[in-house]
Amino acid sequence: MITDLLSAAADIIYPRICPVCGRIVSKRGRDICPQCERKLSYVGNDHCMRCGKPVDEDAEFCGDCMGTQHIYDEGRAALVYDTYMSKSIYRFKYAGKQEFARFYGQVICDRLGRKIKSWNVDAIIPVPVHAGRLKKRGYNQAELIARQMSKRLGIPVRSDVVTREKVTQAQKNLSARERQNNLKKAFKVTGNVVKLESVLVVDDIYTTGATVDAMAGCLKGAGIRRVYFTSLCIGRGN
Repeated sequence: MITDLLSAAADIIYPRICPVCGRIVSKRGRDICPQCERKLSYVGNDHCMRCGKPVDEDAEFCGDCMGTQHIYDEGRAALVYDTYMSKSIYRFKYAGKQEFARFYGQVICDRLGRKIKSWNVDAIIPVPVHAGRLKKRGYNQAELIARQMSKRLGIPVRSDVVTREKVTQAQKNLSARERQNNLKKAFKVTGNVVKLESVLVVDDIYTTGATVDAMAGCLKGAGIRRVYFTSLCIGRGN
């Protein structure tokens, strides 16, 4: 009862902002407008068996994965990256809307929680940002999502394992080869991984897998046997 009252008071003092439309959520206790939630494109059952991109019903793998030997083992995403989520993630990363992480983490766990648990990972590792960018932005968006997932799944977050060693260009407008070159030697394992056999890498968006592969390469090079990933959004398969 007391918890409910405190939650209601918090909603009045600090009203929740919808991560899709950016307006105050009118329905108390929700993190998204009901009408905006209906606009979201969830990844369905027809997805690539390696990266999780939506594919045609008869396809086992997407075109990207058929032509790429990924370093990571397997991955999944909750939502299709579309206009709605593009705007939402932009506000999350560049307009200080850190509170969106609560809804993002909830969506991932609701859609993928059972799958993540089946991987039996020892820790969640958010994709790190460079120290300079972290200082400017004030937070790592992937870590905020990872911590929300940790609360729901009971899996510890290890943000101390991997550091970003160089400032990379934005991946958005780069080709697949340029993405790989951009991320060469970008990450380094600097934390203790002795007790980690299987880990889950978390990021906000998955496009070609270059970032996750770069993370998986350094993690496996440090002795971790299995590297999975999950992301909030993912592009469509070819």
